[in-house]
Amino acid sequence: MSEPAGPTDAALDVLDDLRAEGGELDVLIGELSPVQWGTATAAPGWTIAHQVAHLAWTDTAALLAVTDPDAFAAEVDKAAAAPDTFVDDGAEAGALLPPAELLSWWRDSRVQLQDALRAAPPGARFPWYGPPMSTASVATGRLMETWAHGQDVFDALGRTRKPTARLRHVARIGIRARDYAFAVRGLEPPGEEFRVELTAPDGAGVWAYGPEGAQQRVTGPALDFCLLVTQRLHRDDTAVTAEGADAERWLGIAQAFAGPAGPGRPPRAAEDAS
Repeated sequence: MSEPAGPTDAALDVLDDLRAEGGELDVLIGELSPVQWGTATAAPGWTIAHQVAHLAWTDTAALLAVTDPDAFAAEVDKAAAAPDTFVDDGAEAGALLPPAELLSWWRDSRVQLQDALRAAPPGARFPWYGPPMSTASVATGRLMETWAHGQDVFDALGRTRKPTARLRHVARIGIRARDYAFAVRGLEPPGEEFRVELTAPDGAGVWAYGPEGAQQRVTGPALDFCLLVTQRLHRDDTAVTAEGADAERWLGIAQAFAGPAGPGRPPRAAEDAS
């Protein structure tokens, strides 16, 4: 029997959710006036245009990694030469585009990436700024970023979005990045697995990860956990709790994204006092 010609069912599931996540944000920003594209977001120095430009830039980079690994290697070299600025530089350049052109770029880049990932053979792995990634991992990373930067846009506009089951992908990548969060700060990762139990957004179930008998435990709403690991919400402003010193330490440094440790968001009490 011949092997299937495309991604696994798991990868297709993530790709479907990635398309839905992008579509939800697209509906919101597609209605914005040119002036609204200049609205400041919680990320210092970034407007809504910067947020969308970053998504378009990263989708374009991922497309290059999938379709032309040799050319992508040159992009990795550029990033290595300017590790502290290359992400901001990409967002800054894109934010200078007229809003209609920027929106068109993001739409085109994410559609092309979807098509390329769906055409990838089973077992394919693609280079990235960190370790090589599978089709499902690329899609999960793009979904996490689309959701997180989308959150900044919704917040900047004072809009609330209903959390969905797509957050399970964000939660999973945040949990899998646990050891990275320690290592990127020069800390020794814990030697044992944690138990993580998250209440699903609809309140009807619990997403559980790790051994039931683990001594180190994290519990709370899935939405709060996802906001925490994407550094969109300070730990003090979540309902996420930890049992065990290592789990407690993790919640203070958790990050679901590759790259340097982010500064995170200040607690709301500090913002209110300023």
